[in-house]
Amino acid sequence: MTTEALPVAAKHLLTESTRVQLRPRYEGSNICTWIGFKHVNYLVEEAVLEHFRCAGLPARGLYEEHGLGVDLVDLDTRILHALHMDDSVDAEVVPATREGDTTLRFRVTLTLERDGRRVKAATSTVRVSLRTAEGPGAYAQPPSPLMPYTVPVLGRHESAPGPGGHAAQSVGTAPVTGQGPHAGDGLLEQLTAGENAFGWKWRIPYPYCHFSERLQMSGYLRLMEEVVDLFLADRDISIRQLLEDRRWIPVVPHSRIQILDEVLMEEDLYTVYTVEEVFKNLTYTARMECYALREGHLVRTAAGRITHGYAVIDSRRDWSLVEFDDRVVRALSGPVRADGLRS
Repeated sequence: MTTEALPVAAKHLLTESTRVQLRPRYEGSNICTWIGFKHVNYLVEEAVLEHFRCAGLPARGLYEEHGLGVDLVDLDTRILHALHMDDSVDAEVVPATREGDTTLRFRVTLTLERDGRRVKAATSTVRVSLRTAEGPGAYAQPPSPLMPYTVPVLGRHESAPGPGGHAAQSVGTAPVTGQGPHAGDGLLEQLTAGENAFGWKWRIPYPYCHFSERLQMSGYLRLMEEVVDLFLADRDISIRQLLEDRRWIPVVPHSRIQILDEVLMEEDLYTVYTVEEVFKNLTYTARMECYALREGHLVRTAAGRITHGYAVIDSRRDWSLVEFDDRVVRALSGPVRADGLRS
């Protein structure tokens, strides 16, 4: 792209709406033909990337020519109607960046046809940072309208509280003693002590990363999906158990993930999943917080929140929401302590 065309492309990115037709990936249809929350968010991500392409600023070009990585750093999505395998989804992206913002902000709406009428399937607010690349090669200067959204490190764009109620910056703890690969393995006990929580230590593999080094938003979506699965199994209400016993499946009306700092390929990530509230035996909310251990201190790299309910499978096509029974309520409420109370 010529130097003269760059400001025009940036203006399109910041001011003009785009639409694209998408279909959910086959991989996301795990139970019957319904599409899980992770792949709904994948559609949102793809719509935003297509918006960059339509403006003439594709993610590949920004990286190769300008040394900028397109990184989703905040993804807040509400699912209003279930998506199915083979659905054709109309995705609209509306720029919503305000004066003084340090991230690019977009509103995304997914609509589809259901029973002869158009319905809104999901809405999402997305924030994007343009992260400067390191490594060999010289890069052309990015267009000046994009400079306010360019950062040297992800997560340093704001100091507002994140979903877990902490400042959206690195969080330190007392130094962790010990050396070697198992140093800090007791951190999960420390992080979950006194909480209705589940902890998981995980080595970040390269397929969850991008731009040769860091965990990307889609990796955090996969992480959130997996920690929920591990939590439910730990509480003896695993996905498979409730499918076999009741034909129940979890449903997700809302999820949010914020990246607060960078975490790198092959680092260990400490993830804590904490149940916050069970609401009228219909839904429960939980928060996810992720930490990396660096130089003997914990650094909080991401925070998220997810809302779950349960639905009973009525047929291969239909399901309906159900109230939690006593077994599920007990499991979600936490283990009983020695004093007879729950965590």
